Amino acid sequence: MAIKSLFAAYSMLAAASFTAAAAEPPQTGGAPAGEANTRYCLRVGPVTGNIAETVECWTRAEWLDQDVDVDKEWAKEGVAVIA
Repeated sequence: MAIKSLFAAYSMLAAASFTAAAAEPPQTGGAPAGEANTRYCLRVGPVTGNIAETVECWTRAEWLDQDVDVDKEWAKEGVAVIA
């Protein structure tokens, strides 16, 4: 009997978490607006010889120097904005 009620409780918890995840709108559009010195943190692929993915925080101008369009990459690689 206890196993059945425990299973029911976990089932409701799982259903609630899937519903909450589905309710979150997908992140679309560009990066949030900021000033010239605002830094945008994006996930960067691993450097040669290292398997760990890193996060780099640079200004829009610095990203542009690396041929990265912050607004285009923000939806899939954006992490944080530091004002």
